[in-house]
Amino acid sequence: MRHRTYFASQRFIWLWFVAFSILGGVIWTARSVAGEGPPAPDKNGIVILAFGDSLSAGYHIPPDKSFPAQLQAALREKGYPVRVLNSGVSGDTAGDGLARLEWSLEEKVDGAIVEFGANDALRGIDPKVTEQALAGILKALKEKHIELLLAGMEAPRNWGPDYDDAFRTMYPRLAQGAAAQLYPFFLKDVAGVQTLNLADGLHPTPEGIAIIVRNILPEVEKLIARIRERRATNSG
Repeated sequence: MRHRTYFASQRFIWLWFVAFSILGGVIWTARSVAGEGPPAPDKNGIVILAFGDSLSAGYHIPPDKSFPAQLQAALREKGYPVRVLNSGVSGDTAGDGLARLEWSLEEKVDGAIVEFGANDALRGIDPKVTEQALAGILKALKEKHIELLLAGMEAPRNWGPDYDDAFRTMYPRLAQGAAAQLYPFFLKDVAGVQTLNLADGLHPTPEGIAIIVRNILPEVEKLIARIRERRATNSG
């Protein structure tokens, strides 16, 4: 069953829509290991790139509470020798992500969590344009033999059901085309919950991010299993 989140009122939809407009003016790049310095070299260590917008970057929260930092901590608690790199930039559309992909890969990575679409939906960008950019990102990462997890996003309902449907359905199609895993909605259980978002009603609090991490963790563990399987095949 596919997940769908409906906001409680048109007023909230409009606030959601307007809040996104501030993203274009805020640029915050956190190209570093999430939450702490790099550990000692480990031939079994895994590096995962969190590649996205402000939802990945950790808008207006401490770096050690961002999505990449909390995900890394959760994985290490379970015994995975993983580093999660934060390559989130506030305001980025999928097209912006494609344009900066190469310099976001200065360090060799084994897997990537691709999280774009919120700003595209804000601006009413044609879903075909967003899909083309996301396809370019996935293709470029796949060519570098990077295992992929695509995080989906939902559009505000302002643009009508046709836009909503076109936007939402592109993610499964993209994942299938790139042989990537799909996490249907990055903000599952967090979008629209006042206590889990900052005052802007849009960006998750550290507590909201903790829920995102908890929800997506099983898919990230599958991503790690795919990375290990690829390594075993290449070394065999």
